[in-house]
Amino acid sequence: GSEDRIELIPKIKIEIVVEAQKVEKVIEAILKTAKTGQVGDGKIFISDIGDVIRIRTEESGREAL
Repeated sequence: GSEDRIELIPKIKIEIVVEAQKVEKVIEAILKTAKTGQVGDGKIFISDIGDVIRIRTEESGREAL
C-alpha cells in the first residue's frame, strides 16, 4: 500500500433569503467579492422559499423577514 495525503479546503455555508427582485444584485455582489478563480470558490444555489414564519410572533410572509 501507499500513503495518500488529502488536502481539504475549509468551507462555510451562508444562507441568504431575499425578495425575488433583489436576487440578481445579491448574486453580483457575491461573485464580485468571493470569486478568486481558484478551486474552492464555491457555488451559489438559488431556490424559491414558499413561506416563512417567525415562531416568536407567528408572523408570516414579508412581515416575518
